[in-house]
Amino acid sequence: METSEKEGNRKHCLKCLLREMDKEAYMDNLYDYIQRLDADIKANQALYEERLSVCKGCDYLDAGMCRACGCFVELRAVIKNNGCSYGKW
Repeated sequence: METSEKEGNRKHCLKCLLREMDKEAYMDNLYDYIQRLDADIKANQALYEERLSVCKGCDYLDAGMCRACGCFVELRAVIKNNGCSYGKW
């Protein structure tokens, strides 16, 4: 596995498939990616939370993914120009 230094002594794998990462490393990677997005493409916090609230009430949500379109809802919801593939937000 190829690794890269992160903040502090934490490392993450640059060449791993999701199935090769442990759950904590995967979540850290996803949230790090969201944090590094340019502010001009991110939805504001209120809109982001509103979108996630809609997704939490949706029958298609399963373990952070939309079973209808296959997206990671937190990643789709954070991009201000994105929309729900099924028009829910």
